[in-house]
Amino acid sequence: MTDELQEYTLPNLEDFWDIARRRRWWLLLPIFLCWAVVWAGGWLWPSTYESEGLILVQQQRVPEQYVAPNVTLDLEDRVQTMTQQILSRTRLQATIDRFHLYPPKRGLSGLFQTGDPVEEMRKDIKIELVQSDTKTGNHRGELSGFKIHYSARSPELAQQVNSELTSLFIDENLKAQQQLSASTTAFLDSQLTNARIKLEEQEAKVRAFKAKHMGDLPSQVESNVQILSGLQSQLQTTEKALDGAKQQKLYLESLRQQYQSAEATDLRLELANLRSKYTDDYPDIVALKQRIAKSDELKKQIANEISSSQKPQNLSNPVATPIMQVESQLKANQLEIQNYEKRQKDLESQILTYQTRLNLTPGTEQELADVSRGYEESKANYNSLLQKQNQSLLASNLEQRQQGEQFSVLDPPSLPEKPSAPNHLLVSLGGLVLGIVIGFCLTVLKELTDVRVRREKDLERVVPARVLVSIPHLSTPGEDRRQVRDRYLEIGVAGVIAILIVAGNLYAIYKG
Repeated sequence: MTDELQEYTLPNLEDFWDIARRRRWWLLLPIFLCWAVVWAGGWLWPSTYESEGLILVQQQRVPEQYVAPNVTLDLEDRVQTMTQQILSRTRLQATIDRFHLYPPKRGLSGLFQTGDPVEEMRKDIKIELVQSDTKTGNHRGELSGFKIHYSARSPELAQQVNSELTSLFIDENLKAQQQLSASTTAFLDSQLTNARIKLEEQEAKVRAFKAKHMGDLPSQVESNVQILSGLQSQLQTTEKALDGAKQQKLYLESLRQQYQSAEATDLRLELANLRSKYTDDYPDIVALKQRIAKSDELKKQIANEISSSQKPQNLSNPVATPIMQVESQLKANQLEIQNYEKRQKDLESQILTYQTRLNLTPGTEQELADVSRGYEESKANYNSLLQKQNQSLLASNLEQRQQGEQFSVLDPPSLPEKPSAPNHLLVSLGGLVLGIVIGFCLTVLKELTDVRVRREKDLERVVPARVLVSIPHLSTPGEDRRQVRDRYLEIGVAGVIAILIVAGNLYAIYKG
C-alpha cells in the first residue's frame, strides 16, 4: 500500500457514459419539457402572413437621343424619398383607418403592443431593392426595381394592404416625376427670363457704344480704308485739275496782255498822217505798213487760238470779240480755280476725318471687345438656357403623356399560403436546444452536489490503500423482475418522448 494518494485523472468517455446513464432522467425530462413548452407556445403565438409585390422601373419609351429626361434622380434616392413620404404618419394613419389595422389588444398580448399603430405598421413594411440582371435594359448590377413586403395577421389583409402600398408608390412616383419635371421647366423659365433681361441690357450697351463710335468701329476699317483711298485719288485728280486751271489762267492772261499790246498802238492812224504828207514809197510809210501787217497777223493768230479753245459767242463785233472771249474765259477759269480749291479743301478735310477714324480704331476695338465680352457671355448663356428650356418642355410633355420613366407592377402583391412568422421549426429546435442546455446544467449540478463512491477507482482516490476484495451487489428474484420492468418502462417512455419530438418537428416542417 502506497503512502501517497494517487494523482487525480480526468474523466474519460466511459465516465461520461456512466454519468449519462445514471442521470438519464435529469437529461431527458428537461429536454422534453422545455421542448414541449416552447413548441406549444410557438403554436399559441399569433401567425403573421407576409405579402410580396415587385415593382419594376420601366424605362422611357421615347429614345433619349430625341427627348432627354429633365429628371435624373438616382433610383435608390427616389425610392428612399418616396418611402419617407409614403411611410409618413398622415399616409399610414389613413391606411390604418381604412383597413382597421392594429386594434387595441387586451390581456397579456397587450403588454407587447407599442401603443402606436403607425410605428407598428412601419415595422411590418419592408422595402427591398432589386438589382438588374440585364433583362430589363439596364446594366448588370444597376437597380431596376424594388420589392414591397407587408406582414399582417391574415393572408387577405396582407395582400390588400400591400396592394394599397403598391398603388401609393406608383401614384407617388408619377406625381413626383411630373412635379419635378414641371419645377425644372419653371426654374429654367425664370432663369431664361433673367438671362433675356441681361442680354437686352448688354445689347443696349453695345448699340449705344456703336452709335457713339460710328465710323471708327473695327468692322468699318476696310470701308474706311477704301473711302480714304478713293478720297486720296480724288484729291490727286483735283490737284492736277487745279494745276491745269492755273496754267490755263496764266496762258489766258498772257493772251490778253499780247492782245492789249497789239491794240495799244494805232498804226493805221499814223499811216494816214504819213500818207497825207508822203507817197506810198516813202520809207517810213513802207515800214509802217509792215508793222501794221505784223500787228494784223498777231491779232489773227490770237483770235485763232481763242477760237480753237472756245467758239466766239458774239460775231457782231469782230474787233472786240477776241478780247471779250479772253476776259470771259478768264472769269470762267477763276471760278473753276475756286471750285477746285474748295473741292481740295473738302477732300483734305474728309481725308483727315477718315485718317483720324483709322487712328482711333485700335482703341475703339479694345473698348468694343470689353463691352462685347459681356454681351457674348449673356448671349451664350441665353442660348444655352433656351435650348435646355425647350428640352425640358419636351420632357415635361412626355411625363404628362406618361411616356417617360415609370413604375409598373411586375408581380402583383401575393396572397401568402403559409405564415412567415413564427417559424415553428426554428421555435421547436430552439426549445430542444434550450432543454439540452438546461438538462446538461442540472446533470452537472447534481453530480457536483451528490458525491458518492460508486466504483473501485473512486475509492482509491479518497483512501490511501489498495482495494483487495470487493463484494458485488446480490439481488433477489423480485428485484431482478422489478429492474427488468423498470428498464422496459424507461425505454418505452424514452421512445414516446423521442417520437413526440420527431413528430412535432415534422409537423412544424409541414405547417411551416
